[in-house]
Amino acid sequence: MPAISKGDLPAPGAQALAPAYYAPPSTGWRRDLLALLHPPYTAWHLSYVVIGASLAPHLDLLRLAATVVAFFFAVGISAHALDELHGRPLRTSVPSSVLIASAAIGLVIAVGLGIAGVTQVGIGLLAFIALGVLFVVVYNLELLGGRLHGDMWFSLSWGAFPVVTAYFAQTGRLSLGALAVAAAAYALSYGQHRPRPASTAQTARAGAESVLVGSRGACARPGPFASALDRRHSVLARWSR
Repeated sequence: MPAISKGDLPAPGAQALAPAYYAPPSTGWRRDLLALLHPPYTAWHLSYVVIGASLAPHLDLLRLAATVVAFFFAVGISAHALDELHGRPLRTSVPSSVLIASAAIGLVIAVGLGIAGVTQVGIGLLAFIALGVLFVVVYNLELLGGRLHGDMWFSLSWGAFPVVTAYFAQTGRLSLGALAVAAAAYALSYGQHRPRPASTAQTARAGAESVLVGSRGACARPGPFASALDRRHSVLARWSR
């Protein structure tokens, strides 16, 4: 997730929005942990691992489990810790030293699982391990006048790479079918790393609240329909906070 720019910040006096819809607007280590794990993005990423492994003629569940765990530590832990270290997009209070340690430990575990798999899959797996380390470490570097945290890099590392790696971990080779699915994953991931601007979210929330207020005003006479609208208003109001 890229750092939040000044244009994404709410206007002075406006209610501050959470930096991500899955990050509770509270404080504390539980909130920081949930935000750093990026649950929807991590689950989405790991689903490509399962898809890639499922393309193999014969599915080895032990290899699949090892691949999922390796990608979880490499991306869910390491890459996300480095991402938060670069600009604090999630506004957590986790010390930088803890983020660096988490990134290092997560990467070591992921690489360790990969090296252990070399004995089962073959030496070709080393190329995928090296690429995985490159994706994690270089993700937030400033190169050629900008960050590599862009559409192409995101689509390669989050969409295409887990598909082909998981397939190779199952079979020890690649196939045109796996590459085609990887290309589809790349296309599906392209442009999906950009968060919705806070100003857009505020406008949508204000519009929804005005509609709800108007609907309640139209039902001044008590009755089952008015009570149902009141309940709906309460639920949506809590959701929009």
